[in-house]
Amino acid sequence: MGVLYQSELHSLKLLHRGKVRDIYEVDAKRLLIVTTDRLSAFDVVMNEPIPGKGEVLTAVSNFWFEKLKHIVPNHLTGEAPESVVAPDEVNQVKGRAVVVKKLTPLPIEAIVRGYLVGSGWKEYQATGSVCGIALPSGLELADRLPEPIFTPSTKAALGSHDENISFARMAELIGTGAAERVREVALALYRQAAAYALERGIIIADTKFEFGSDGCGILHLIDEALTPDSSRFWPADQYQPGSNPPSFDKQYVRDWLEASGWDKNPPPPALPPEVIAKTAEKYREALRRLVA
Repeated sequence: MGVLYQSELHSLKLLHRGKVRDIYEVDAKRLLIVTTDRLSAFDVVMNEPIPGKGEVLTAVSNFWFEKLKHIVPNHLTGEAPESVVAPDEVNQVKGRAVVVKKLTPLPIEAIVRGYLVGSGWKEYQATGSVCGIALPSGLELADRLPEPIFTPSTKAALGSHDENISFARMAELIGTGAAERVREVALALYRQAAAYALERGIIIADTKFEFGSDGCGILHLIDEALTPDSSRFWPADQYQPGSNPPSFDKQYVRDWLEASGWDKNPPPPALPPEVIAKTAEKYREALRRLVA
């Protein structure tokens, strides 16, 4: 697996550089999304790439897009990314890019939580609820929730922080019907994916989805799906309520950053080589377990 911190495609128009993905315009109906090896933690992009990360994210997402397409359509066109760039740019897109339909993204992130951890655990300790959803008393860190819960957030611009919002606020932003559809689909995606992953020895503690709509208002799953970037993956054989399990995702980097004393504002501290190598291995392990 190679390393690509930032793509530089001159044959297509660059529309946007996100925290991880570079988006180019193919034509009026299609986009090319290149998944780089950049890593974002606490909504700040690290200066060091994680080797092979973009290829892992692309392979995992494509696996889930295919497996879950009976629940909701997705943005993939099925075309090879190599076919829409210049010959000397193929090495920048091979294995890490997709050609997708040009859709209208919804201005929210659809987060589903199956376990009590992260910001949800902190909120539960203070209020007994998560994003306004009351939970039973006496739950421990990393406990499985009685049922998965849907907790939307805003989609922050680069350098800003996502903010949790209520379902009512989400309905104000995108309409009640669309909000109900997103909640229904997100929960269905999570339940099916979580059941499959558990068979492979991975607990999906939580995840976030992004959606867009086409000209007919049909909802599509976009961006990425159930990757180590968008999800919290735990090894099932090391899971124990009351403690934060080790994970196959960027939580390893988050934990190191928390311990470093960084204030979570740019610039981030430099990641040590051993943290980069360990993180890369965790991403590859997630791919091996899920897709093998």
